[in-house]
Amino acid sequence: MKKYFAEAIGTAVLVILGCGTAMLVGCNAASGSGYLLTALAFGLTIVAMAYSIGNISGCHINPAVSLGVYLTGGMSGKEFVSYVISQCIGAFCGALVLSGIFGAGHVTDKTGGLGSNGLAGVHGSAVAGLLVEVVLTFIFVMAILGVTSKKAKHGSFAGLVIGLTLVVVHILGIGLTGTSVNPARSLGPALVAMFNGNSDPMACIWVFIVGPMAGAALAAFVYKNLEK
Repeated sequence: MKKYFAEAIGTAVLVILGCGTAMLVGCNAASGSGYLLTALAFGLTIVAMAYSIGNISGCHINPAVSLGVYLTGGMSGKEFVSYVISQCIGAFCGALVLSGIFGAGHVTDKTGGLGSNGLAGVHGSAVAGLLVEVVLTFIFVMAILGVTSKKAKHGSFAGLVIGLTLVVVHILGIGLTGTSVNPARSLGPALVAMFNGNSDPMACIWVFIVGPMAGAALAAFVYKNLEK
């Protein structure tokens, strides 16, 4: 149970720090600093969590990552399902914390939806958004599978490599879809936003579930065949 609890905590922290930063600084294209700050917040949180709970659960804190690990034989089906449930619970709790901080009216949520994802950057196109999420998740999960492979010799630098990869995919993806590459990170804020009266994020939530999971599955397939 400890590893599932660790996954819930890690995912909650990712939502609080990553989405919270986006809510605070905004992600307007006219202000590139908002992009960079948000990208760094997500990436550096991954680094911090990797060195905090990595030895307990592997620090997936992302259903797409867990899927990639599962499909490459790194965990059982039961573990995969339990990880995903824990991650989604953690993301929801993290979003609740953000709602408590920003919902009091003392701080303005510059994203308008607890840092949830959307399709504004691709002009509302679900197809384009899906493609963005598949490609970015593919890159992210490929990096994770490679750096954590038994054949890899990155040692203690694995967490840093993974975090920096997440920074890079966010720099591109924020202006397009807000960058999910993580179904739990998308679902938690969207659900809490809906409970707060903003149902817009839930209208396209399937893109941020299907896209990352498809990208992760593709990464697992490619990596397994390249590693042979």
